[in-house]
Amino acid sequence: MSFTIETVKAALSSVIDPNTGKDLVSSKSARNIRLEGADVLFDIELDYPAKSQFALIGDAAIAAVGALDGVGKVSPHVYSKIQSHAVQRGVKLMSNIKNIIAVASGKGGVGKSTTAVNLALALAAEGAQVGILDADIYGPSQPMMMGISGRPETKDGKTMEPLENHGLQVSSIGFMVDPDEPMVWRGPIVTQALQQLLDQTNWRDLDYLIVDMPPGTGDIQLTLSQRVPMTGAVIVTTPQDIALIDARKAVTMFEKVGVPILGIVENMAVHVCSNCGHAEHIFGEGGGKRYAQEKGIDYLGALPLDMQIRLQADSGKPTVVADPDSEPARIYKAVARQMAIKIAAKAKDFSARFPTITVSKDT
Repeated sequence: MSFTIETVKAALSSVIDPNTGKDLVSSKSARNIRLEGADVLFDIELDYPAKSQFALIGDAAIAAVGALDGVGKVSPHVYSKIQSHAVQRGVKLMSNIKNIIAVASGKGGVGKSTTAVNLALALAAEGAQVGILDADIYGPSQPMMMGISGRPETKDGKTMEPLENHGLQVSSIGFMVDPDEPMVWRGPIVTQALQQLLDQTNWRDLDYLIVDMPPGTGDIQLTLSQRVPMTGAVIVTTPQDIALIDARKAVTMFEKVGVPILGIVENMAVHVCSNCGHAEHIFGEGGGKRYAQEKGIDYLGALPLDMQIRLQADSGKPTVVADPDSEPARIYKAVARQMAIKIAAKAKDFSARFPTITVSKDT
């Protein structure tokens, strides 16, 4: 046998993860290499959800190791393992949720809720356990977008079960009030209600909780950003200058409370005529991208102004599940993957693994 574990490792170091740009060895993805006669077995552990990428990465590893002289069968085991990551200083991580991501805009009407639900569905499609918290008390939209109605169940009279559809766990004030009933609550009551929705929903071992933030940067948004243990925030904007003004405010708010900005998503970036194919930048061109470059923030991607995205969300089957092979769905999945990769690069938080130690005096 002319190959060794070291030569196998050297071969794997030439395999680049196309999503991160890093090789499998330096990223510590390749592990547990075993030789069984002429056969080679090893694990490839990805720290972001990537079910659709397993075959691609596995095949590249097979080709690299299989080229070594004398190698028989090459058997990689490719899988994802999502870890908890650091949140704002002084805010305790939730034991049943590994990572909480705020999707915010600073203003309404830019497609924040549609983006939030499609990002959540994209993460779930890649094999992650995902929930979505509809934090817009005054205008909850996730019940309609997720095609869910009815009231949550409670098993103990104190907590409630999340409702589910399309593989997502969902909590929203919209499940508890009549759709035509206005929420005439003041800020402190709204903040308390949101905290209860987060804490008193029995989320089941989530890798990611997407928080569809209310529009604006007032007291409610600031309090949420200070109290909820957030791994990071994604800012949704259109290219239009008037939208970017408020997006800048949202970025500043998160920076002030120590929540990292994971990136900018530019919505309604271009409209392509369904009849003639003419592309027109109705809300301007590249404003979000320029702002991201100016601030040194990742530009995660641009979504088109597409009637199908709106129709699918209104029907309770958002784009990622209604038309998973469409170009908008591909973009949502790419944005979600880059967001997850950005989170995976952050410092890990293992505090939830350790028991609480209480010291008491002997009596």
